[in-house]
Amino acid sequence: MAITTRDSRPHSVHVFSATPFQATLVEQTFKHRFSKARIGKLVGDKAYDSDPLDKRMKRRGIELIAPHKRNRKRKKTQDGRKLRPYKKRWTIERFFAWLQNYRRCLVRWERKLENFQAFIFLASVIILLRYF
Repeated sequence: MAITTRDSRPHSVHVFSATPFQATLVEQTFKHRFSKARIGKLVGDKAYDSDPLDKRMKRRGIELIAPHKRNRKRKKTQDGRKLRPYKKRWTIERFFAWLQNYRRCLVRWERKLENFQAFIFLASVIILLRYF
């Protein structure tokens, strides 16, 4: 899981197992951040449509922007105007495309999570250093 800035600079990156629900991993990803820059908006896909996650992000001062799921039972919390920044979600996809330029990050060859995570961090730092 990764969180990037508007221009695809990595803000925080962390590796998790594939089984947990994405919305529960957002706070843990924030703990492993590279910079102390404040985040105003968090744009996510439909997996981030969670009222408890929205409340936790509001407590941190972060606006969560995610389209609603089709089977949503409760009242909708976002209208079309708030979803306009969702069109710029391609910036995170661009970061993952850059990350796949590094062979060790493309396929997980390492058995230990710490080794794979180290390669992800190394590639992220190299991507981040391109801007300086």
